[in-house]
Amino acid sequence: MKDGKYCAAIVLAAGKGTRMGSDVAKQYLPLGDQPVLCYSLRAFEDSFIDEIVIVAAKDEISYCKQEIVERFGFKKVSAVTEGGAERYHSVAYGLRAIRDCDVVFIHDGARPFIDEAMLTRLFDAVSTYGTAIAGMPVKDTVKIADADGFAASTPDRNLVWQMQTPQTFAYRPILEAYEKLLAEETSESAGVPAACGSGHALHITDDAMVMETFGSLKVKLVEGSYRNIKITTPEDMKIAQALL
Repeated sequence: MKDGKYCAAIVLAAGKGTRMGSDVAKQYLPLGDQPVLCYSLRAFEDSFIDEIVIVAAKDEISYCKQEIVERFGFKKVSAVTEGGAERYHSVAYGLRAIRDCDVVFIHDGARPFIDEAMLTRLFDAVSTYGTAIAGMPVKDTVKIADADGFAASTPDRNLVWQMQTPQTFAYRPILEAYEKLLAEETSESAGVPAACGSGHALHITDDAMVMETFGSLKVKLVEGSYRNIKITTPEDMKIAQALL
């Protein structure tokens, strides 16, 4: 616990990582002397986080339990639960697997370089605002393209952030937002017009979008780290090796 708040982490490890070009999912690839996934788990394990839920692919649950949790001695992992077809399904299942908590940190298992200083910044912000999303201001000029691939506009670089994880929320508001998303998806599948507009679920790429679309809290951006890369391609693995 931290400041009287029970904190849980959901670590997403259900992705296949097709862009890595490997038969092994990216989160299980070796980085130094252990799999990629172990680094973020260790950061949570050694921090103020009280509970960890891992979301894994159905056919990798046993492997994750035996070769990650048991082999490397992660004591705070309370469950390894099955993921879903899309990332937002996996997050929703992870939220449901938590017994209950005050604050939840939602993190991509392919981001190995989080640390306690980052987690503390996020906790301090979520305690004030109810949300805290790790990210960093972009270094390059960003262009918005039109449908034909021409530059349509140039946003102010000082206002543009690149999102990362963990994305941190008061537990009940983010759980309610995810339940609304899944309910809308079910309605659309049944051919019922959605109250919030159609197609949201198909374009959800992070948890902040779920809160922005289906929740009631404004999303607070908090400095993560330029080291907090997501390993997606072979080039990212080379960068991770160098950072390590």
